Amino acid sequence: MAKSALFTVHKNEPCPRCGAELVIRSGKHGPFLGCSHYPECDYVRPLKSQADGHIVKILEGQLCPLCSGELALRQGRFGMFIGCSRYPECEHTEQIDKPDETAIACPQCQRGQLVQRRSRYGKTFHSCDRYPECQFVINFKPVAGVCTHCNYPLLIEKKTAQGLKRFCASKQCGKPVTADQNSE
Repeated sequence: MAKSALFTVHKNEPCPRCGAELVIRSGKHGPFLGCSHYPECDYVRPLKSQADGHIVKILEGQLCPLCSGELALRQGRFGMFIGCSRYPECEHTEQIDKPDETAIACPQCQRGQLVQRRSRYGKTFHSCDRYPECQFVINFKPVAGVCTHCNYPLLIEKKTAQGLKRFCASKQCGKPVTADQNSE
């Protein structure tokens, strides 16, 4: 019995294993190329190129600080980044969006600073710059201040139906703090 696919489109390319025609099929992880003689031949390969750090564009005039090669805009599995065009000989990389430092002390370890970061899904969060030693994380914008209810040394800013509101950053408290209460 043949494995069902949402659609099959003939590619007119021979299978490298058995020589039969390859077809485009759709699976749970997206489209792929597979042998038309499945299940006798189970050859498959990804249809689109994997996000392997391939070069999108050479950044002319910008040189690698390690090897003086040209820098390139690359596409990787976690998004775009800048890297040396001489990879793998030179492994220099840079972030495009460098984290924004907030100059707010981490309330958990009291030694680090909170920095803005972006998850692989594009969501913004703030965490301690001493990660992995300190694993403090919040999903809202941190604001310097002290909670008037529990004296926690950090507030967060949330968008509500009434506009921007400030709340205690402590998960145990989380109470709203009015503007006249935090102007100490």
